[in-house]
Amino acid sequence: MKTNKIYILIFLLPFFCVSQTLTGRVIDKITQQPVETVSVYFNNTTIGTTTNSNGEFSIDYTDAVQSTLVISYLGFEKVLISDYRSQSNISVELVEADNALEEVHLEYDDGLTRRQKLRLFRKEFLGTSKFGESCKILNEDDLILKYDKHNKALYASASVPLRILNKTLQYEIAYDLMDFEIIFRYADLTGLEFTINSVTYFGTSFYKGFDTVNKRILKHRNRAYKGSVQHFMKSLYNKNLKEQGYWVFHDKFRVDEWSFFTVEATENQDFKKITLKEKVSILFDKEHQSIIQLEIPEFYVDTYGNYTPVIGVYFSGAMGSQRIGDTLPLDFELGEKE
Repeated sequence: MKTNKIYILIFLLPFFCVSQTLTGRVIDKITQQPVETVSVYFNNTTIGTTTNSNGEFSIDYTDAVQSTLVISYLGFEKVLISDYRSQSNISVELVEADNALEEVHLEYDDGLTRRQKLRLFRKEFLGTSKFGESCKILNEDDLILKYDKHNKALYASASVPLRILNKTLQYEIAYDLMDFEIIFRYADLTGLEFTINSVTYFGTSFYKGFDTVNKRILKHRNRAYKGSVQHFMKSLYNKNLKEQGYWVFHDKFRVDEWSFFTVEATENQDFKKITLKEKVSILFDKEHQSIIQLEIPEFYVDTYGNYTPVIGVYFSGAMGSQRIGDTLPLDFELGEKE
């Protein structure tokens, strides 16, 4: 199966270059009582904590943290906070979640068995690289999978975060899947042959590294980073694509990257504005080829390789095929060097 486009949403916010401690208290909106063991974390990082018996939490963040703060507890609506940098102490009231997702979903004939749908989901969610194939979803029974024959689309949802074990990169990821969709260009349900038009998924995630990480694991993580979307975006920010191993091609000819990409400073010094004149091919390390195209006038990237908006910046090829199994937490570079 070939994937032409992948859209992945990650909630990203600007940041200030200072270290801070954020404290807060989480209560039930109805009872006004504190809620214990609520997950509090910065999206797509290893930085997180839980509330104590008084519903209180304390969490530190540094320059590398520009993600949305996530407050998550089973049975309650998730709270996303973007303006935490202007506060030192916050109060959060949890609202009981709609029970619609918790209804019993009976298996019915939509043309594919659950096993077949799981196989498609694993491949396009975890990935087929060495890293993706080493991943295992520990709570697959919580997945709700539906195939739409008319639209030739596979949808997935879950009422609880997916727990993903990445054996090769040595992370356990809690991924709260908010949306997942595969649109097929061609689908033969009898012969089980599929051609993928697009893959779209987004959610919030928290990474927990293993206690012991050896040099082999660090090599795996650095290998996953090099040639990734994060690495490419960081190289754009620093205007050192060529030095980082990226060549740019247009109409099969190698071109000067800066005649197609424009990188401009903004009033917010943490971000730079990026524009792209035309669709181009990207070759990394003279081996891995990707295509990037924009359906928006510009996007913004920060020094850590995070970019916004995500919708409208499309990758195909090597970078477009990267999935959850190939990803690293946004704070990876802080201390994970060989």
